[in-house]
Amino acid sequence: MSTEISALANRPVIIGGGAAGLMAALQMAPEPVVLLSKAPLGAEASSLWAQGGLAAAMGDDDDPALHLADTIAAGAGLCDEAVARRIVQAAPAAVEHLARLGVAFDRRPDGGWRLGLEAAHSRNRIVHATGDGTGREIMRALIAAVRRCPSITLLEGVEARSLIVEDNSIRGVLAVNAKRPLVIDTTRVVLATGGIGGLFLDSTNPAGCFGQGLTLAARAGAKLSDLEFVQFHPTAFDGPSRPMPLVTEAVRGDGAILIDDTGQRFMADQPGAELAPRDIVARAVWRRRAEGHRVFLDARQHPGAEFATRYPVISAFCKMAGIDPATDPIPVRPAVHYHMGGIAVDIEGRSSVDGLWACGEASRTGLHGANRLASNSLMEAIVCAQWVAESVTGASRGTLKARVATAPPPASDSSAVRPILSKGLGVLRERHGIERAIRSLYPLANSSSAASDPALIGLMIAVGAWQREESRGGHFRSDFPDALPSAVPSSISLADALGTARDIVGTEFLSTGSAQS
Repeated sequence: MSTEISALANRPVIIGGGAAGLMAALQMAPEPVVLLSKAPLGAEASSLWAQGGLAAAMGDDDDPALHLADTIAAGAGLCDEAVARRIVQAAPAAVEHLARLGVAFDRRPDGGWRLGLEAAHSRNRIVHATGDGTGREIMRALIAAVRRCPSITLLEGVEARSLIVEDNSIRGVLAVNAKRPLVIDTTRVVLATGGIGGLFLDSTNPAGCFGQGLTLAARAGAKLSDLEFVQFHPTAFDGPSRPMPLVTEAVRGDGAILIDDTGQRFMADQPGAELAPRDIVARAVWRRRAEGHRVFLDARQHPGAEFATRYPVISAFCKMAGIDPATDPIPVRPAVHYHMGGIAVDIEGRSSVDGLWACGEASRTGLHGANRLASNSLMEAIVCAQWVAESVTGASRGTLKARVATAPPPASDSSAVRPILSKGLGVLRERHGIERAIRSLYPLANSSSAASDPALIGLMIAVGAWQREESRGGHFRSDFPDALPSAVPSSISLADALGTARDIVGTEFLSTGSAQS
């Protein structure tokens, strides 16, 4: 193993085996690149679970300018318009590129794109594959292409535990496999590790996605941005399975409605009704449940008898639970689905640490702002991975010295963090609940336990939520229910987050002590 690893020195290292990581690796060809995947390819990637599709202005009645307008409206004032414009303009070409790689997108009988409608889109612009299996089909094609590509060295079952940094520059990756720690000497690293859903009890993400890339970046000294903006999907299947199966927004785009256990359609009077932005729908469902009601998605009339044909994945898991969507309402509830925040990067995916890039959900490009527009995430992952690849291959390699592998940090376990974040940073937040979360997370983040890294990212999210005293997009404070006149992105470092948390914990300790004396 040592000889093999030493032979990989000075190659770019991509950490993460989802759509963004796979696409970045493919786009770097023919330059030799190393791709690290903690699990077998596709086993723990959120991309695999994506049902909705890719948003792209492919229709005759559509245009990237309309797509941009919808994206900015959903982003609630925090989108970077220049970045968003460039990304949505590149989206149609990205769909065509995936098709050339073998992705079997759904087509009309005449061969044209079959385009779906999702919330807050003004046009039918969602490109699907196998109905509700878009992520699975994209991953199938990308995995096959990666396995065929001779320039990609794929290391499955290898987990990155820390980045080696000197003078704010990447110098290597400390990783582990099933047998021992190992060091890959490199000056170029791409983080494509996915989201943070595994930090919460109720999520549509694989449990193994709990912000590992954000931890690697934060401990390396990188700036993170907009961490408080967590998108809750309003219609996760309300059952015991974790991750929670998703009932894609496209079902509502086909005419399904939300009802409670009395049969009342409670979104009817809202602008956009069931196709209002996700944060609005999620809060409405959350409040209905808080009032003691169960909530259901009623697809009995639309799409009705065509449900199983149009949504075979959803139909299969519903039937396993004894539900036929053509005749029975589907029980749903909000669940953590997507993280708008992440590692702060520029349009080429470069972070504040030299030699460190990020793409996909782990990055914060400025496309999503405070609230991701439906199906913009897979599109962003594909488009930005290509730009990251161009930037990485054009970067200087720098000088390296061989290093000996040292003891890595322990394997992470987010189980202790999930109940804390779920209680304090749910769909509705308020100061005291956030502070209780910070007080619980702070000692875990400063420990040397398996909970340390998950607690650290949870703490940074909580500090961001505590500092943003307004409600905007995916961040809703019941004690600050209005948005401030101007929208300002947040930026936070590990040192800043720990310092703020220490002040909050110290203030609470002093307050408690004085009350008892």
